[in-house]
Amino acid sequence: MSNGGELLQIEPVELQFPLELKKQISCSMQLTNKSDNYVAFKVKTTNPKKYCVRPNTGIVMPHSASDVIVTMQAQKEVPPDMQCKDKFLLQSVVASPGATAKDITPEMFNKESGNYVEDCKLKVVYVPPQLPSPVREGSEEGSSPRASASENGAVNTFEFNNISRAYNEQQDSSSEVIFMFKYSSASVCINIVTIYELQSE
Repeated sequence: MSNGGELLQIEPVELQFPLELKKQISCSMQLTNKSDNYVAFKVKTTNPKKYCVRPNTGIVMPHSASDVIVTMQAQKEVPPDMQCKDKFLLQSVVASPGATAKDITPEMFNKESGNYVEDCKLKVVYVPPQLPSPVREGSEEGSSPRASASENGAVNTFEFNNISRAYNEQQDSSSEVIFMFKYSSASVCINIVTIYELQSE
């Protein structure tokens, strides 16, 4: 979904953030200038402490495009119904030929001065984060754990082979190896908690 204004075409007009607690999340929007003019832009938000916009002002040269990165600060709790009331406003105005970001002034976006300022409102939408495929556990007691390597960060079978080999070696030397398997929503992590050496009398 995009907004086709006279000065800049903005895509998308809906900023989607895969909400994950205690983690910064970024999304981008592309500003396309299909005109023969230099176009200056400025990004505003209703919640400036929550977001970081880079760049928040700039120049898009004729027949070119620029990317704007919006970063949401880490959130401590999930909002009710996953709804977000934050809004963004992107303003654009024709700049002088050859203008750079240093030439941008607040007066350029002042409509009361008779300047033509184009406004584009963007809303923020929270979307659920992508979850990895579920990992099946061995149903039989004492069976070796199984996992398949995937792009989502599943455990590599090479790691299981190493762990299995270490376990067998420890068994041969009358030692006991204790493993703790930690399961998280992102991946399966295997940590060797501790190794107790059982000294033979």
